[in-house]
This record gives sequence, C-alpha cells and structure tokens, in this order.
Amino acid sequence: MPNITLSIPEDIYKKMKKYREVKWSEVVRKAILDYIKRLEESEIEKNTKEILEELGQDFKKSLSELNVENVVEGYEKMRDAEWKRFSTIRVS
Repeated sequence: MPNITLSIPEDIYKKMKKYREVKWSEVVRKAILDYIKRLEESEIEKNTKEILEELGQDFKKSLSELNVENVVEGYEKMRDAEWKRFSTIRVS
C-alpha cells in the first residue's frame, strides 16, 4: 500500500496526540474516500445535466410530462417478461 505524507498545523497535531487510541491513518483514509465519492457524484450530476442539454428542450419537456404510474407499470411489465425469459432458460 502506498504511503503519503500529510502536513498539519502543530495545534491539531497536539490534539491528535491526546487520542493515541485513534487510528488517524484510518480516519484520513475514510475522509479521502468520502471526498472522492462526493467528487464522483458531482461529476455524474454534471454529466447528466450535459446530456440533458444535448438532448434539447423537447426531450426535457417530454421527460417532465411522464406519468410516473405509467412508467412504473411499464417497468413492472418489463421486469416480469425478463423473469419469464430467464426462468425458462435451461442449464446444460
């Protein structure tokens, strides 16, 4: 596993020393992972917005006019059809 060097102010270092039982490397590792996750989520949101812009106003309008009940019904029909298809496949 690669190592990194982290610089922190002296006052924070002194406070950390009070809590020797804490695995500070694990705290930092989790903080970095959380931050990366937020960055990736914001990239996904940004990409979704860009895609919607590329599709144009007509698509946005038709998307906003979708009836949720019809969408759920269509999804359930598709799911049931897929289940039937997979459940009839024979394994040799």
